[in-house]
Amino acid sequence: MTIHSTAAQKIRDAEKAREELRTALNWAGITLPSLSLDAVSLAGNYPRPLVDLGRCAPEVARQLAAALRKSPT
Repeated sequence: MTIHSTAAQKIRDAEKAREELRTALNWAGITLPSLSLDAVSLAGNYPRPLVDLGRCAPEVARQLAAALRKSPT
């Protein structure tokens, strides 16, 4: 039971991180249409969820790069 609880917590945390990223990107005027959780990383009894940034058009990649350059370090 604890294993499944921990696995579910990890997945919920990854979903929260994905939504935080989506919100921050939207604030910067950037949409990554394929932003999701990596299905393979969710498999098994001990998932290690990964946020999959997915694909984007070259102009979106440039917007993302510009936003990162503006970000304070």
